Order: sequence, then C-alpha cells, then structure tokens
Amino acid sequence: MVTIRLTNSKTRRKEVFAPINPANVRMYVCGPTVYDRAHIGNARPVVVFDTLFRLLRHVYGAEAVTYARNFTDVDDKINARAAESGRPIREITDETIGWYHQDMDALGALRPTHEPRATEYIGAMIAMIEKLIADGHAYAVEGHALFRVRSYKDYGALSGRSVDDMIAGARVEVAPFKEDPMDFVLWKPSGAATPGWDSPWGYGRPGWHIECSAMAYELLGASFDIHGGGLDLQFPHHENEIAQSCCAHPGAGFAKIWMHNEMLQVEGRKMSKSLGNFFTVRDLLNQGYPGEVIRMVYLGTHYRKPMDWTAEKARQAEMTLRKAAEVLNSDPFSELSFSWAHAKAPTEVVEALANDLNTSLALTHVNRYIKENDIYSLVGSLSLLGLRPQVIRDEFASFSLTADDRGVSVSTRAAETNALADRLPALRERFEALRAEAMASKDFAPVDALKTALIAAGVEVRMSKAGVELVPGAGFDAAKLEALL
Repeated sequence: MVTIRLTNSKTRRKEVFAPINPANVRMYVCGPTVYDRAHIGNARPVVVFDTLFRLLRHVYGAEAVTYARNFTDVDDKINARAAESGRPIREITDETIGWYHQDMDALGALRPTHEPRATEYIGAMIAMIEKLIADGHAYAVEGHALFRVRSYKDYGALSGRSVDDMIAGARVEVAPFKEDPMDFVLWKPSGAATPGWDSPWGYGRPGWHIECSAMAYELLGASFDIHGGGLDLQFPHHENEIAQSCCAHPGAGFAKIWMHNEMLQVEGRKMSKSLGNFFTVRDLLNQGYPGEVIRMVYLGTHYRKPMDWTAEKARQAEMTLRKAAEVLNSDPFSELSFSWAHAKAPTEVVEALANDLNTSLALTHVNRYIKENDIYSLVGSLSLLGLRPQVIRDEFASFSLTADDRGVSVSTRAAETNALADRLPALRERFEALRAEAMASKDFAPVDALKTALIAAGVEVRMSKAGVELVPGAGFDAAKLEALL
C-alpha cells in the first residue's frame, strides 16, 4: 500500500499517515458560512481537501473514507443579510447552499459524505456545553455559556501561542461577565428578532466554535484522523475546537492530524473589494474561465504555500488543457466509458500526491503524458486530480485548419469554433500579406500592431517558420475580431 505523508500543523512536521482504522478513515473540514457567494479564497480549501479525499479513496477504497464538511447556517452575518433584505433566514441559507454546490461542482469537487447544517445539531451542541459545565470547563452567566480556557492546559499548542501572550496582545473589549479575558462563548442570548433555541441558559443560539466540535463528534466520533481548513482558521477557531472537544471527551484526542492551506492572493496582492480584485468563483466562471482551468491553477501551487491567482496562470492552464484534449480526442475508444473508467493513475502520480499533496509534481507528470501521447496514464492522472477527462475532451476540443501550404492554423474550443472559423480566411490573408511585406521591407510595425490587436481580443499569436497559430485564451472575445477585418 502507498505510504501517505502529511504535514501536521500541530506537530509542525511531516508524518506518516496511519489511520485510526484503515477501514474507516475519517476527515472533517470546516465549511462556509452561507450568506453569500463563495469567493476564490473560499474555494482553495475545497480543492485541496477534495484532492486529499480522492487520494484517500484511491488508497483505502471509496467505501472506507468518510468526509464531513459543514455549513454554518446560524451566524450574525446571515442575520444581518436577512434584516437588510427582508427575506427569511432559511430562504437565504438554502439559496446560498445551492449556489455553493453549483460553483464547487463546476470545479470538479466531489460532494463530501456528510454536509451537516449547524441548525440540525443544536441539541448536540447543548449536550456538549452541559457536559463542559458539569465538568468545570465552562460556566453560565447572564444567559451566556463560556469556556474556561485555563482549564485546558494545552491551549495554544496548535497555534504556538501562550495564553498570557495572547492576553497581552489582545485589543478587544472584554465582556464584564467573563472570568478571564480569553474565555470564549459557547452559547449567547437571542432577542425576539434573532434566531434562537431554548436551552438551560435561556433562549439563545450557539457560538461559532462549538458547532464544529459537536458535528464532528456526532458524525466521526470523539477521535478521527484529519481535520482541515484554511490557515486563517487555525486561531482562534481550531484552537477552541480542540480545547472544548478534548475537555468534553477526555483521552479521545479529537483530530489526529491537522492540515491548513495557505491564503490566496490575486495578481500579487491581497484580495480586497477596495482594490477591485475581489472575485467569487461565479465571477470567474461568468468571465469565461472554465472550472477545469480554475482547478488546475489551484493545483499548480502546493497547498502550504501562498497562492497567487493570475490571468497568466489561467492562460497557461488552459493551454495545457487544450493539449490534453488533443490527446484525449485521438483515442479511438474515448466514447467507451469503461475504457476510461478503468484507467489508473501511474504510481509516480499517486506517490507525488501521497507526499503531502505535491500537486505541482503530479501536474509535471501529466504534462509528460501529454507530450508522450500516453492516453491512459493521462486519463487516470486527470481523474485522480479531479480534472474530468470527458469535460476536457469536450470543452477544450481543438481543431487545426490548414489554410494552405503556409501552415496557418487556429485552435479553439468547440463553442468558439464557428465564430473564429468564419473570420479565418480574411485574418489569414491579412496576416500573411503583412508578413510578406514585412519580410521584404524589414518594417514589422504593421505585423506587431495586428498581433497586439489579436492579443487584446484574447488570442495568443504563435509565429514560426512553419506559419502562424492563433490560440484563443480564456478571455477570448470573437466580437473584437470584427474591428480587425
């Protein structure tokens, strides 16, 4: 069996993954708060842990792996959105979950085994809080229930901070009813206009951190194998999860391995609405970036390194997928689903992923299979990486049309073929005429001007002795070619 090694955030070292029960491998990942569209930073942990989910299923068997990812559907941001819009909270959360599924499906992400909604586990949260209070790890005051941070001696081990240092660096107003500034809320009161449930401490709603502890316990047990999420959740969310879970179930240990993906930037800058570089996944899809392109860009950077989304990376990803489509379309058996369904990823690709999800190395192998026209290694590898071969074959299908012996050709997705092919003769004649004149006069300015205009229309221009190849990118706009004719 393949040996999987994963970097454990808690121990800060790469460890051999040895599941508690190989027949029941369990993973929990913190999911979204459902009040709006998922932005491209939200999608990074989805792709990272979907890739891990696929690897675990490959190694241990699909039936042996359980993956839980929650929906936080009780939150002050949701309450604010409901107040602003006048819409019922359930209507907002149902709609947002639907959007989330559509967008993550577009990225090729498998649905987790369980997708619990926080509001479905209120009883489990209340039961856990009651036990924490009974055991002296929490206390009730003024309609609140709060966790005693100093009752858990290992608090701060995940983030590498001491409680005293955290207090010294805190810049928040401390509620007067707290015994200690670091104590955090397990339950808080709700007003008439705020969602709430009856509890031993009064009508109210859960704090954020208790949600994941209760859902993980109910679905995966007191001890499970992997807990994942973005690095921004390491403190305080994951730190608090560990404290309350280990105190509620002493000796169980909660998650054995903690994994965190690094943050995402856009064109080298922090993503921000004020900078105008804030994008949701739906924004990119609507701009014409296929889901496979978005996913491949994510896979190109190791999950523990900061990732930079750039238009150039998207262009390169699309070019690779076009080349893959050419190979896939050369397979005479591509229409026979069983021939591709049984294609397996080569050992070197599996081993790359097993080495702390080295997706960039796996993609290096994929590029080699494309060059070698190794169809079945390519199909198996793409599938393991969550890049759907059938989608690539169909959506990135390319054609090459030789106008004459000068070898002018154009490659494009099937949906764009007609729009560009209609313009081929005139573009060919103009480009070839300008090239011929430039070769004689040594004045290449007109050729450069046309090339610049084509690039502005989203077309990559490749010139060689054999001829000219025009390759539309993700932002290709056939309408812009009208001005060139």
